[in-house]
Amino acid sequence: MENKVMETLLERRSVRKYQAKEVPEELIEEVLKAGAYAPSGMGKQPVIAVVVTKKEVRDRLSRLNAAVMGADIDPFYGAPAVIVVLADRSSMTYLYDGSLAMGNMMNAAHALGLGSCWIHRAKEVMASEEGQALLKELGVEGDYEGIGNLILGYPEGEMPEARPRKEKFAYWVK
Repeated sequence: MENKVMETLLERRSVRKYQAKEVPEELIEEVLKAGAYAPSGMGKQPVIAVVVTKKEVRDRLSRLNAAVMGADIDPFYGAPAVIVVLADRSSMTYLYDGSLAMGNMMNAAHALGLGSCWIHRAKEVMASEEGQALLKELGVEGDYEGIGNLILGYPEGEMPEARPRKEKFAYWVK
């Protein structure tokens, strides 16, 4: 394929097994830049990101996320970095804006040779007493809702194959 953007969009997969190797800050910064440039309703840019590379905090978030599921697993699949994406609820399109930022960041991660996966339950974790305390420790003020956890790292093993696409995706009106 000649178009690198289309190649990235078509080849990106959710990665669920990671090497323990740390992700360089420069690469995380590039991923964040892609999120910052995602479209937002009326250009309000209500999305913020909390970048967690400190193992103790990453593990704390993992435990909180697992507790929401009632499980004793690592929902972050061993990924060494987590970007918690939040959006200001005062923006009418906050949920969509946060989702667009997540998508941009996942595609950027793939283009940079990183694996990523959207892990849910950021809403519940960040709304919890411990999640609110963490945001306060970081100086995050405002009415933010957790949109998703973007896990990042170097994939362990082969990238998963794409599942077949459904036959009827588009309906044309001509």
